[in-house]
Amino acid sequence: MRRKSATALAALAVLSVSGAGEARQAVFTENPDWDLAHDERRKIDVAYVRYASGLTVGVRCMEGRLDAVMSGLPEAPRGSRLRPLRIALRDEPMKDSRWNVTRDRTAAVADYPAPFARELREGGRFQVVVPNGGGPGLNLRHDLVLPASSTAIDSVLTACEKPLVDPRDALLPDIDESGMSPGISWIRAPRPTFPSSSRYREGYAVTTCMVRPNGSLGDCVVESEHPNDGLFARAALAAIPSARVAVQGYEAGAYPPRMVGFRTAFSLIEY
Repeated sequence: MRRKSATALAALAVLSVSGAGEARQAVFTENPDWDLAHDERRKIDVAYVRYASGLTVGVRCMEGRLDAVMSGLPEAPRGSRLRPLRIALRDEPMKDSRWNVTRDRTAAVADYPAPFARELREGGRFQVVVPNGGGPGLNLRHDLVLPASSTAIDSVLTACEKPLVDPRDALLPDIDESGMSPGISWIRAPRPTFPSSSRYREGYAVTTCMVRPNGSLGDCVVESEHPNDGLFARAALAAIPSARVAVQGYEAGAYPPRMVGFRTAFSLIEY
């Protein structure tokens, strides 16, 4: 781990075509390491790796909110709030994921930053496929060597009061894009209302909860929120007590502990 310096990581980036419909971005690094930056005045801690290709992978704690960020991506289409990315860590298969588009449309933030940050700590091969990132119908693939981080990411997690080990991480792969694990369905989905005192016209919150035996939800955790002072996480949590789920194959009152995760998008529409 290194403290922030003006010296960029030594790297060689090669861009070539590899197979139909995909541009392959291969990045070879020499002694890559994590940089750690701290801004006391703005209450920001950042651990990041920057490659000569322009791609940066980072974990940021800003005023108590944790974000996992990738920047240096091809610019997202105008008007899009989400962008698909396919990601593989080490020997794991490629997984489809949705990332949130920021004001900087070449950057994206994860819905589940803390679990993603904990995965990054081990380092190893890190592949990112950007659909249509090389042009229409042409995917862009970054194939990187990610350095292991023994202290940099842990420092950022600690700054945001996130656990360094969380058994809930093992339950996340079961959650699909609907937010449900296999065999779980909504009887009554959460219906949050737009926070009246919010200073923003739109935002989102991502929440995970454990299923209780009677189908209600508890032990809820706000995984991410944007903007972090928009009161959207508070609105999402306020709607959870009325929500109910059913678990296939079990009687109500005897549901096993399963996890659900859901993303609530807020948008203020004026008539």
